[in-house]
Amino acid sequence: MYSSELFIDVEYQQVCKHKKVVCGDVFLSRRLKQENRTLVVLADGLGSGIKANMLASLTAGMIVNFMSLNEPLERFTETIMKTLPVDPFRKIGFSTFTIIDIDSDGETHIIEYGNPPVLLIRDGECIKPNRDLLVLSSTMEYPQNLYSWNFQAQKNDRIAYMTDGISQSGMGRKDMPFGWEMTSVQSFLKINTQKHPNISARDLSKKLCAQAISNDIQKAQDDMTCGVIHFTKARQLLLCTGPPYSRENDKLLAEKVDHFEGTKILCGGTTAEIISRELNREIDVDMDSATPTLPPLSKIEGIDLVSEGILTLGRISTLLESNSILEEPEDTPAGQIIQQFIDNDEIYIIVGTKVNNAHQDPTLPVELEIRRNVMKRIAHLLETKFLKRVILEYL
Repeated sequence: MYSSELFIDVEYQQVCKHKKVVCGDVFLSRRLKQENRTLVVLADGLGSGIKANMLASLTAGMIVNFMSLNEPLERFTETIMKTLPVDPFRKIGFSTFTIIDIDSDGETHIIEYGNPPVLLIRDGECIKPNRDLLVLSSTMEYPQNLYSWNFQAQKNDRIAYMTDGISQSGMGRKDMPFGWEMTSVQSFLKINTQKHPNISARDLSKKLCAQAISNDIQKAQDDMTCGVIHFTKARQLLLCTGPPYSRENDKLLAEKVDHFEGTKILCGGTTAEIISRELNREIDVDMDSATPTLPPLSKIEGIDLVSEGILTLGRISTLLESNSILEEPEDTPAGQIIQQFIDNDEIYIIVGTKVNNAHQDPTLPVELEIRRNVMKRIAHLLETKFLKRVILEYL
């Protein structure tokens, strides 16, 4: 099985300002597979609502495109600063931003403009970096200060990044007249990483955002976005669906499943029957897990989850593509598989290529594509939207 020494787990949480339906913060991320780079951009548009979102979207989109093309820092940052209008009173651009560029070996380059400083947490301590000041002044009415710093990430390092809605949460309260402030944010991260050394990027970012909302008495006084990047050993998941093209490969499939060290999921009755037969383990159907639209789950010793095949996978594909995974109850077959996708980093997928005649039935819905196409789409969505490392094999 494919495995890497260091996996870059990227997660974030976001909350709109109270009574706003559009967030003025924009988060973008991209995994450049050929270059083994991970790009993360967080932009904060001035103010809130639609106008702030448009400015932040423009900023974040330009940054990701420039960095994908390996444009020099000075060139693209100056282009962005010239493109963005500047607030004549504050003399800052109408969108602040944080850029994080990470190579596969952990070499990390961070650029900051206007957002709260990025925090590096190592061994439960917040490390203060040596930041370089870059002043953009040529042909610009108001000189702008950017900060840049580099470091070599180590296993279990974490990076926390955020907009000022987090650091300034609670502002005006008697116990925090100037807001939460970065020193308190650092203490919060230090306590939580010391108490939970293996806490995931997702859980830590959720805790950070929840505390900021609590500071504002559950009514966010500004758009809030915070994220965590965790340099960790990859959590692995194996999903098998469909019978192999040749029956001679049934034993090979079973061996791959049996020897895999990680979470194991089988999708499809025929797939489950093959594993049951080859490993001599019984299938037990859990009728309590049935839903109006999807068949029930089953159980096989040594397998974490066994579900129906193409209907469940089609449902998962639709939910991932429409960004509506939170609408699916976590106790349904599709909900449980999606949760496993989120909780793991490397997704290893084995797709059997034997044609199932039922999938060619003209009476079935048009949306019911053959298994190969559905799995290609799921793999693409997991890679691009969720930054998972996906290995797809056909058998």
